[in-house]
Amino acid sequence: MTMMIGDASHTPMPQPVDVTVKPHRIAIGVPSCATLTDRRFPLTPEAVAMLVARGYCVKIQADAASVIHYSDSQYLRAGAAIVDRDEALRCDIVLHLAPVSAADVKRMRRGAMLLSLLHAEQQSADAVRELLNRRIVAVAVDLIQDPKGHTPFYDILAEIDGRAAIALASSLLAHPDHGKGILLGGIAGIVPCEVTIIGSDIAACAAASSALGMGAMVRMFDNDVYRLREASRLLAPGLVTSAIHPRVLENALRTADIVIASQVSPRYHVDSDMVDVMKKGVIVMDLDYDCGAAFPSLPAVDISTLSTSNAALASGGRICYTCPGNAVPRTAAMALSNTFLSLMNDILSCEGVTNVVRMLPGMQRAVYTFLGKPVNRRIAAIVNMRSVDIALLLNCS
Repeated sequence: MTMMIGDASHTPMPQPVDVTVKPHRIAIGVPSCATLTDRRFPLTPEAVAMLVARGYCVKIQADAASVIHYSDSQYLRAGAAIVDRDEALRCDIVLHLAPVSAADVKRMRRGAMLLSLLHAEQQSADAVRELLNRRIVAVAVDLIQDPKGHTPFYDILAEIDGRAAIALASSLLAHPDHGKGILLGGIAGIVPCEVTIIGSDIAACAAASSALGMGAMVRMFDNDVYRLREASRLLAPGLVTSAIHPRVLENALRTADIVIASQVSPRYHVDSDMVDVMKKGVIVMDLDYDCGAAFPSLPAVDISTLSTSNAALASGGRICYTCPGNAVPRTAAMALSNTFLSLMNDILSCEGVTNVVRMLPGMQRAVYTFLGKPVNRRIAAIVNMRSVDIALLLNCS
């Protein structure tokens, strides 16, 4: 029997069908990370809008940014989702500047990335163990290096600390009750106040620049003569520099109205004998992460807890203010947002959380837990474990 040609039209023929696979959007969770002493927040609404435009899904805990005076509606308009704390913690990447509690780590997704500041002295052993158990890739952003060897997160926060230190010290000094009721300087016929700075890093130079701009007389001390030379070149002839000679430093402390300490290598401590020669009512600030370590004989008070510090000043006692950057959290948020945008670009280009650690050497030195192992000595010591070389783990994974 001969098949009619027309019958062929009833035979089903395979047809190509377009299949679109929706790419996975990396979710960034931003839970509230404010503490009693640290009110800094990592992202502004403008930064969130840019991250969403680049393909990220951003989830922010409700009211988390109220500490920097941004509302949830501003983040909603930028494209973020406003969620509860649990959902923010379950994201692929979690931004939490302060140390995360063990309870919060338990709510994180296994194998997620945590971006925080190291704050090794504030980390709890239980939280570190949970980070290891859940194989969290924990990264201390303040240790991240760029291709030129700079530490962008640490440097911008240090600059803010230095600028804020002088602004706050000037305000305290000018207070008629708790200070002396005097300006730093710049008044014709009046001898300017004296500012003594121990250290010549970014924070110290930022403080010196602000103090000089306000008309103060500034002396800077450090053991690194090359850094002092660079500071002198940047800050003009008004800056007086010196190596740390005990007698010279003692004379500077004796007449200083403001004393600021930042990182010095090897670390320098102002002992009680030198503290005793300082003026009554002198404003003392320590910009180092180990808050107050430069002045071990003085009680350390976070600058944002002004009620405690006011009582100490009213009684005529000397105290050491710490963490001046915490008093200007919105400025910190704007600065951190710029830096986080650059980091998130790197994560996108490397196509994943683990790949960015593998491909960027500057990230590797900032990781402190990886594949269930501590890879930072200070963090490993908290849980009485030996630190593992991250290069070995990357080669084995």
